Parts: sequence; structure tokens; C-alpha cells
Amino acid sequence: MSKVQRIIGVTVTAVALTIGFVTPALATPPNIPSAATAKSELAGLTVRADGSMTGYSRDKFPHWITQSGTCNTRETVLKRDGSNVVTDSSCAATSGTWFSPYDGATWSAASDVDIDHVVPLAAAWRSGASSWTTAQRQSFANDLSGPQLIAVTDNVNQAKGDQTPATWKPPLSSYWCTYAKMWVHTKYRWSLSVNSAEKTELTGMLGRC
Repeated sequence: MSKVQRIIGVTVTAVALTIGFVTPALATPPNIPSAATAKSELAGLTVRADGSMTGYSRDKFPHWITQSGTCNTRETVLKRDGSNVVTDSSCAATSGTWFSPYDGATWSAASDVDIDHVVPLAAAWRSGASSWTTAQRQSFANDLSGPQLIAVTDNVNQAKGDQTPATWKPPLSSYWCTYAKMWVHTKYRWSLSVNSAEKTELTGMLGRC
């Protein structure tokens, strides 16, 4: 392919994206609030130092429970956030594409995609979930009604670990506004606290909206 042909190809693709012929499958959890609502919710969160990790275990947050038929929470989010997702009789994704808004990568294998808990389970434990019942923690870990679960690149999710926005943000700064809105709304819905450094960073991220 000549340089001119490559340029024409890029131009056509850009135009197609602009006018809507080609739309990447952007992972979009439900009920992401407006910036104004998120700012109001952030103002209403209790600010306190993180609690102890004593007693924490991911097993205390039973996750990827059955949601419908043979489909568990992970498989449900993969279908929700992907494009042209095909599943087998056990609900495992056999094909499809997933666009990770954290880093802008697109994947065609479900094995390259993690389902991120926007507010990590350990971060929830430190900010109030340690006092919850197992049933409450299970509901939190499988929350499909709010913006707490999202399909993203696996190694990006692993790099995040249990960090809050005070020490980790999505690689794409253009997504920081959305990420902060999801984080704040999740903490607000579940009556979790924030520490002062976390609140400072969230305030800055929402200021980008």
C-alpha cells in the first residue's frame, strides 16, 4: 500500500467515525451521574482516614454470582460492554470486541478483558464495608444497577489493584471526569467514606468535566 493510499484510508476511517458509520463499543455502565450531581454527592461523603485491612479477604465479597440462566456477573458485563458478543451454551464469550475506556485499547478476546470493580473491594472494606454483612458485600461486588462494574484491559485493571484516585487514575486523562463520576456515585450509593487525599483528587478530576 502506498503512502497516499494509507493517508486516504485513515481519512476515510476518521470521517466514518465522525459521522457515525463506525462506533467503537465503549464500555458504559448504567447510571453515571452528571458532573453537577457527582460534585454534590462528593460534598456529602464522610471524610475520614481509611480503616484497617484486618480481616479482609476477597472471599468476603462473593462475586461473579449467577445473574440469569447460566450467565454470571462477569459474563453479563462482557455482553453489556462489548460489541457483537457471541456466547456459547455456558454463556462464555466466544467472540466479540471490547473497547477499554481506561486506556483506549480494543480487544477481540474475552481473556484480555477484566471486569473492574471501579471502587475496589479492598478500598470498600477500608471505607466502611468491613462492617457490612456478607450479603451486603455480595450485592456490592455484583452491582449491575450502578456504575461499579466495567470491562477494561486486564493488565490496566491489575495495575490499578486496590488503589483509589489518590494514587491511581486511568491512563487516558480524557476519561478522568467519567471515572470520578462513577467512583463518587458508587461511594455515595453505598454510603462509603473517602479519605482527604482521595477527595482532593476526585475534586480535581471532576473539575475537568
